[in-house]
Amino acid sequence: MEFTFIIKKLISAMIMPLSIGLFLAIIGLFFLYKNQIKGAKIFLTTSIVWMALISYVPFSNFLIKPLETKYQKLKNIPTDIQYILLLGGDMENRAWEVLRLYHKIPNAKIITSGYAGRGEIAEAVKTANVLYEIGIKKEDIIVHKEPKDTKEEANKMKVLLKNKKFILVTSSYHMPRAMALFQKEGLLPIPAPTDLKIKESDKALSVPNGSNLQQTEIAWHEYLGILWAALRGQID
Repeated sequence: MEFTFIIKKLISAMIMPLSIGLFLAIIGLFFLYKNQIKGAKIFLTTSIVWMALISYVPFSNFLIKPLETKYQKLKNIPTDIQYILLLGGDMENRAWEVLRLYHKIPNAKIITSGYAGRGEIAEAVKTANVLYEIGIKKEDIIVHKEPKDTKEEANKMKVLLKNKKFILVTSSYHMPRAMALFQKEGLLPIPAPTDLKIKESDKALSVPNGSNLQQTEIAWHEYLGILWAALRGQID
């Protein structure tokens, strides 16, 4: 695995919302053990307030909404498209959208992607195996297990598809960054977002919980990814 890729992941992990809250708490404990009560109160209180805020549904929805609403669900499905690209794995969400499209497009080919990470089997292979098991023909699935991120997948698609249009399936919150990266490479993706995180049942009068924290982390990660890609000139 490339050194720069590992460094990027480490830095990203350190500046995520949960990590920031933990760092504030650690600083507060440091002041506490040094008997600097005023400093301890400031950092520990800030840590508690921050952790409660990032786990609160209105805050997490506020962060993720601009990402999820940029592209709408693909309703008018083009039947002259041959390729459907599924970014990452996740058979519980994204892959079901792929199946919906596959059964509506004649002679469609599904491209799975995702590297192994810390596991032994690449996500692309895991997804392909599940697709095989539920009846998708092996000859209709193309496996890309090398790309480690969306930028590398865009480079891969540039070689395979060139100027052909294709349907891009990924989570709604990731679609803005994915579309920008693919379009920067001159590709012609048709967005098919899925896996919405904001629920109609979400209420302002709710208690902080782990699901909201996870949603905040997801949105935060996307904004960091967009910023990183913009700084490197990977998107306009």
